[in-house]
Amino acid sequence: MSMFRRAATVLAAASALTLGLAAPALAHVTINPGTAEQGGFTKVAFRVPNERDDAGTTKIEVAFPTDHPLAFVSVKPVNGWKVKVTESKLPKPVKTEFGDLEEAVTKIEWSGGKINPGEFQEFEVSMGQLPKDVTELVFPATQTYSSGEVVKWADAPKPDGSEVEHPAPVLKLTPATGDGHGAASASPTPAAAPAAQPSMTPVAAASSADNTARVLGGAGLAVGVIGVVVAALALRRRPS
Repeated sequence: MSMFRRAATVLAAASALTLGLAAPALAHVTINPGTAEQGGFTKVAFRVPNERDDAGTTKIEVAFPTDHPLAFVSVKPVNGWKVKVTESKLPKPVKTEFGDLEEAVTKIEWSGGKINPGEFQEFEVSMGQLPKDVTELVFPATQTYSSGEVVKWADAPKPDGSEVEHPAPVLKLTPATGDGHGAASASPTPAAAPAAQPSMTPVAAASSADNTARVLGGAGLAVGVIGVVVAALALRRRPS
């Protein structure tokens, strides 16, 4: 019996160790979805879990790339949170199909809310045009807790793919497969006009109206014929 108890103890310890090693990898700030098409527009969500048991997350900052800046960036309001979008002058202008880009969004900050222990929050951003000459964009993030602790999720991925201690959110870019506009809902182009609504006239009512018109037309023709006959008889009865 003691052998089974020892085996159970070893198994429990191994499970706890495995969960302890896996927890940090699951708790970092991520970008979802993690892929988008090169040269297009997309909508992503920065997912921020709270990994502390004794403090809540009160602020999150996300830095945007300046070597491959994005010309169009907009944010979706989050209830209970204030958002601050910072635009800065780029080190050097970047040529895009919309012209030379001299300023771009370099940081977005959300504050004023709170992510409690055991919870997470998503902060949505629409952005583009995504570059065509790189395979990924890195968005270093800074997470601030109510205890005053600050954690920087800013480690870029390693070339060999091994795990880093504080991984930054990474958006993988894949070759365009369609017209190059990525997610159509996030594109700044005007939305398509709504399709015309079908007629709501009931078929039965239309048929009834058509039958009524035919009856009235036939009655009118009959009255006309009767009038002609009456006039002809009157002329025949007139004395010569």
